[in-house]
Amino acid sequence: MMRILLFLATNIAVIFVASITLNLLGVGSYMTRNGLDLQALLAFALVFGMTGSFISLLLSKWMAKKSTGTIIINQPQSGAEQWLVQTVEELAKSAGIGMPEVGVFPSAQSNAFATGWNRNEALVAVSSGLLQRFNKDEIRSVLAHEIGHVANGDMVTLALIQGVVNTFVIFFSRIIGNIIDKAVFKNEEGYGPAFYISSIIAEIVLGILASTIVMWFSRQREYRADAMGARLAGTTAMIGALQRLRSESEMPDQMPDTMQAFGISRGTRQGLAALFSSHPPLELRIAALQNQR
Repeated sequence: MMRILLFLATNIAVIFVASITLNLLGVGSYMTRNGLDLQALLAFALVFGMTGSFISLLLSKWMAKKSTGTIIINQPQSGAEQWLVQTVEELAKSAGIGMPEVGVFPSAQSNAFATGWNRNEALVAVSSGLLQRFNKDEIRSVLAHEIGHVANGDMVTLALIQGVVNTFVIFFSRIIGNIIDKAVFKNEEGYGPAFYISSIIAEIVLGILASTIVMWFSRQREYRADAMGARLAGTTAMIGALQRLRSESEMPDQMPDTMQAFGISRGTRQGLAALFSSHPPLELRIAALQNQR
């Protein structure tokens, strides 16, 4: 969940870069006196939507390091750090990817994430809390899961999906704004405040609805990362790590509500909350691995 939140947050930060790109390409003028130029609008939406998504992807490692306080292990200073680096190297080699950067970030929560713009330029980081409480087999399984995300190209695919979603949201929100401005408020020349207000509202609503598509895809990728983790670390070990995470999520005195390692939350989300969850319930993930035996 952490890598997805960081990725989505970065989209907002690159809005100015996208605006400059649009101006350079000359596709910013999709509004005419006779209505919307749909071809120019589609170009606007495509450039704006995809640019934000892919710049977010390129900045993902830098943002992750800065926002989490991750310390990269360049030269291991202890036996634990040496083991961590060697384990990531072994798993990366087995998965057929380049050696990721390895880091540790300060957090009492059991957490881990992987990010990066391609399979050979990734970052894998674990929390200090996870290192303190989990045994080596469990840590190795967590690392295998994160390596699975990298090997499966999840961040690149997420960028593509988010870019497409952004494009459709921008495109249809302007069309809705135009319809409301012309049909409801009878504005026959130019564009009135109704266009801008309704476009903004439509973009927010469509953006929220479209995010369920991204979250659904994210949940499916978690199953694939679990399967890759099981292949690299062993199915029994992978199940054991998920069960350990589940047991920690059920101990309110030890772990806060914000636990996000593998998408931990207390209890199974229901209804709308389940649609906006980036991770399936741990029970379902454990069952999926057990069925693969």
